[in-house]
Amino acid sequence: MKTKKVPMRRCIGCMESKPKKELIRVVAAKPEEEGGVAEVILDPTGKAPGRGAYLCPKAECFEKAVKKRAIARSLNAEVTRENLDRLSEELKQYEQQ
Repeated sequence: MKTKKVPMRRCIGCMESKPKKELIRVVAAKPEEEGGVAEVILDPTGKAPGRGAYLCPKAECFEKAVKKRAIARSLNAEVTRENLDRLSEELKQYEQQ
């Protein structure tokens, strides 16, 4: 019997490789106008269009990613402070589950 390969992804905060299902995808949605700031959203389904990066559902990993500017770099997008604050609040909901 053949075992199914588990897709692995690397958290941009702690840099640990983990199964894709254990991580939460963060996506940069394309801005409305050219040259605008992309909106960064959580993608719990993993199917939203746009460039994505993965984070552990832990506050420590999010803080590390913010400190290293890894979110903006991984998504090739400018990320505003308001966007990061909103992402932090959304991640706290996943951390409690």
